[in-house]
Amino acid sequence: MGSLVFFSFFLFILGSAVGSFLNVLIYRTVRGESWVSGRSHCDHCQKKIAWYDNMPILSFLLLGGKSRCCKKRIPISYPFVEFVTGSLFVWWYGIGFVFFRLTTAPFQVLQPLFWLLVGILLLTIFFADLMHMIIPDLAVGALFLLTLFYRIYLTSASIMQPQDLYLALVGMLIAVAFIGGLWALTKGKGMGFGDVKLMAPIALLLGWPKILVGLFFSFIIGGISGVILLILGKKRVGQVIPFGPFIILGAVVSLFWGDAIFSWYMHWL
Repeated sequence: MGSLVFFSFFLFILGSAVGSFLNVLIYRTVRGESWVSGRSHCDHCQKKIAWYDNMPILSFLLLGGKSRCCKKRIPISYPFVEFVTGSLFVWWYGIGFVFFRLTTAPFQVLQPLFWLLVGILLLTIFFADLMHMIIPDLAVGALFLLTLFYRIYLTSASIMQPQDLYLALVGMLIAVAFIGGLWALTKGKGMGFGDVKLMAPIALLLGWPKILVGLFFSFIIGGISGVILLILGKKRVGQVIPFGPFIILGAVVSLFWGDAIFSWYMHWL
């Protein structure tokens, strides 16, 4: 039991470090900076941050939420992204590793690793759009290629049926055309073109008919969130709300309960 707790703690630290990198990736992508080179610097005064002030979550707490150099407030989103990513790693090991596991070699390792990478990419897109209203093309492209190659590999290993891959590709075209049509009809005011691009890997990830469930819940969650924001006075009628996070939340609902929801709906019909 003690070793399990220790390993879970280690995974949380590792995940929060990955979350810290995601913060850098998001911040620099939005500002057109290189995320490959250069040390982390203060958002306000641009001074380089020492390693002891760059520890995920812990540094934020020790500094009282303010930068050491200029005493300006550090966005709460930074430790939050780190915490969520660390929690993803623990969940992946404790639940997801078993939930998504295939017993056929080498998929007993590849499948959990695939879903961990998918989770990291989805978190990157989620927070980038939520905080900065931008969906990074790099993350979307990586998610698409990762999902496409993985599905092809599953098909070549006879774990996935060719017709399922075909239906997933058809479902992807339908979903992208649908979101693209809404983008064109609203002239980009209803949703951004980034949402259209995001729909490609999401649809491929979910497959058919789960993509229908994912789309349905993305609009339901988005609509409810929009009404709540209007009631609370956080948004006004006509203001833009990032739709990428709702696409991802709808996808998560569909990943876990999509088959059951679709079967229930067809039975109800």
